[in-house]
Amino acid sequence: MGSASASAMGSASASASSLPASAGAGENLVLILDFGSQYTHLITRRVRQLGVLSLCVSGTAPLASLAGLRPRAVVLSGGPHSVHAPGAPTFPEGFLEFAAGAGAHVLGVCYGMQLLVQSLGGAVEACEKQEYGKMEVEVTARSSALYGEGEVGKRQTVWMSHGDEVVRLPEGFEVVARSVQGAVAAVENREKRFYGLQYHPEVTHSPQGMETLRRFLFDVCGIKADWKMQDVLDEEIRTIQSMVGPDEHVICALSGGVDSTVAATLVHTAIGDRLHCVFVDNGLLRYNERERVMSTFESDLHLPVTCIDASEQFLSNLKGVKDPEMKRKIIGREFIVVFDDFAHKLEQKIGKRPGYLVQGTLYPDVIESCPPPGSGRTHSHTIKSHHNVGGLPKDMKLKLIEPLKLLFKDEVRKLGSILNVPESFLKRHPFPGPGLAVRVLGDVTEGNALEVLRQVDEIFVQAIKDAGLYDIIWQAFAVFLPVQTVGVQGDQRTHSHAVALRAITSEDGMTADWYYFEREFLVDVVNKICNNVRGVNRVVQDITQKPPATVEWE
Repeated sequence: MGSASASAMGSASASASSLPASAGAGENLVLILDFGSQYTHLITRRVRQLGVLSLCVSGTAPLASLAGLRPRAVVLSGGPHSVHAPGAPTFPEGFLEFAAGAGAHVLGVCYGMQLLVQSLGGAVEACEKQEYGKMEVEVTARSSALYGEGEVGKRQTVWMSHGDEVVRLPEGFEVVARSVQGAVAAVENREKRFYGLQYHPEVTHSPQGMETLRRFLFDVCGIKADWKMQDVLDEEIRTIQSMVGPDEHVICALSGGVDSTVAATLVHTAIGDRLHCVFVDNGLLRYNERERVMSTFESDLHLPVTCIDASEQFLSNLKGVKDPEMKRKIIGREFIVVFDDFAHKLEQKIGKRPGYLVQGTLYPDVIESCPPPGSGRTHSHTIKSHHNVGGLPKDMKLKLIEPLKLLFKDEVRKLGSILNVPESFLKRHPFPGPGLAVRVLGDVTEGNALEVLRQVDEIFVQAIKDAGLYDIIWQAFAVFLPVQTVGVQGDQRTHSHAVALRAITSEDGMTADWYYFEREFLVDVVNKICNNVRGVNRVVQDITQKPPATVEWE
């Protein structure tokens, strides 16, 4: 990676804001302006898969913030809005002039194309024939920046999702592709460096979409593919070393998962024994999790870890709480209380109070914790507040270090491999920060819900491991449902708990599909659960994709 791009990554990761504030970054940077599409994160990922640094920011971010990053290209994402709707999001005033002056290439996708066309004096109207789903488009230009030379008349299948269409182009624009229904599918103004695609090239339903993105980035924009994990690692180490003074100490919250483990190993590489790791048993861990994790920390990672049993503190504060957002915020708050107390005791021991807290926050955590439309902060919908993003108190005494804040899960695993984190850790399924609190629907302290869930989850996950399926499944877990159902066990009527099983496949956790188990596997698992877990007489399987559902139930 070039130094400018690496600088953007380092500064963005260390920043408290989700919008990076880096001076001088952008030699090979692609900014994605998010206007609310469910596919926006996929554009970010696809660009990175092509070896180019990409950052996703609010489409209504201040112009000064965008100008400070000096991107080589800007992609305007799709969105659920109509450009004619009152309050529809738009880029900041002066953006088009900034793009022209900076020499940045602009690509509008779906809503982004319509916004670009309308802003430049073209016209967008409601479609006579709406286009949703798979659709063929035909290249209409003999020479096109997006499709190349000699492609006229050739067709490709793409994914459409629009109820409006471009009916008049701004001056200097050319139609280079149309749908089989005649709608404008792609436009270009090469002189002004403006481009537009009415379809979504980033989704797998557009098989040649990656080639179109590749052509735009490398042939049109002249960007170099220099986004490498080793450069990310080197830059993060430099950022942490410059952020943390030579005699300052840092606390790291370890959960036993991939994210916090890689974050801890990275920071330990940067500052050595001035890192103090703490593993908190909050009473919401999986079956034997505390013993297993502590053993692995000592034998495989050789990290200095203090284990704190705060289960009574967490559970007492969660008693009677049923709202999932409230549960997440309470857990986030209590974690900080524990860390502050640990920092105080550490100060007494070493004579210096730690000033920083390391967390393994990932990019999907940041994206999913964005405020909702109409809030005045961004148009993106809040899916959930992650306890280490939206659940932190404003008066927190420790300053945050989040070295993975702009990385996806698969990128974190690559980083961990470079850092020699054991394979067994890197392949662990994700586990939510709030733990089993978001897998017990309702009050987690009611009855023996946590114990029942631990046993069911252990049987399910162990069966997956025994079947050799663990590494091909992204995440698998059980959910305790707040209902009781009638059953027959031992020739007697029972009125017991129902539990759900969920297993998904995914690349990054932002979208997911449910895993299809063979019937024999499910029969065996259900029998083991009902025969070995007292109080359960019904098991259901969650076969919902993300979207519309999230991975976790709460």
